[in-house]
Amino acid sequence: MNHNPYRYGAPAGELPLEHMVPDGGYTAIFRTIACVGDSLSSGEHETRIPGQPTGYHDLYEHSWGQYLARMAGCKAYNFSCGGLTASVYCEGHAAAMGWLDPEKRAQAYIIALGVNDIVNQNQAPGSVADIHPADPTQNAKTFTGYYARIIQTYKQMAPDAKFFLVTAPIHPSHKTMGLEDRFTTVRECILALAEYFDNCYVLDLYKYAPEHNDAYREQFYLHSHLNAAGYRMAAEEIGSYIDYIIRHNYNDFKNVGFINNETPMFC
Repeated sequence: MNHNPYRYGAPAGELPLEHMVPDGGYTAIFRTIACVGDSLSSGEHETRIPGQPTGYHDLYEHSWGQYLARMAGCKAYNFSCGGLTASVYCEGHAAAMGWLDPEKRAQAYIIALGVNDIVNQNQAPGSVADIHPADPTQNAKTFTGYYARIIQTYKQMAPDAKFFLVTAPIHPSHKTMGLEDRFTTVRECILALAEYFDNCYVLDLYKYAPEHNDAYREQFYLHSHLNAAGYRMAAEEIGSYIDYIIRHNYNDFKNVGFINNETPMFC
């Protein structure tokens, strides 16, 4: 019997997103996933009616997190909203929205922040030197400091959870608007955070996802945000990337069944 090498193993030289899995693949081993992010994690759709301001609507049922949950048969929480930044998340918004409730702790956290923080608001990027290991509330008020605080807070709630940090895919406007350096800075901060924390992995869409060029936007965009098909495609990319990471690091994930489970991990 010939087994599919992508389904059961990790072919040498395989790149992330080389093998796409429409069912989420091994993402399904996580029974609960929390999706932390801004509009692009919230299924944001725009309405543009002549003579009226542009409308922005978080349609969570069309978010990549909910598409991924339906694909993989797991439960996903949307800890996200349009315009969200790491600083707003930490300075009261997450608590007010119930995103820190213990009963909502997850086995995996997918974090997709940075565009509003550094790119749109030009917040100081900072570095891992801004992290206070013992008290996240003492982290420096930089993008890295706030982002780390999110990770640290959830690690306190779910010590064995896995974290997947998402970089934004390339968009031609990055160059035309002079934003390339800022997007690169966001990516560098995220890569550094994944190195700093254990159980942390990067979904580097900046490097491996298709560029959001004119042809891509024609199919998958509604104005400046994704459309429903675009969010479904994002879910497939994220699920396939997590599947790739698990297949290349099976030992890291052998105890996933015990995350947030009162059963002691003897294995």
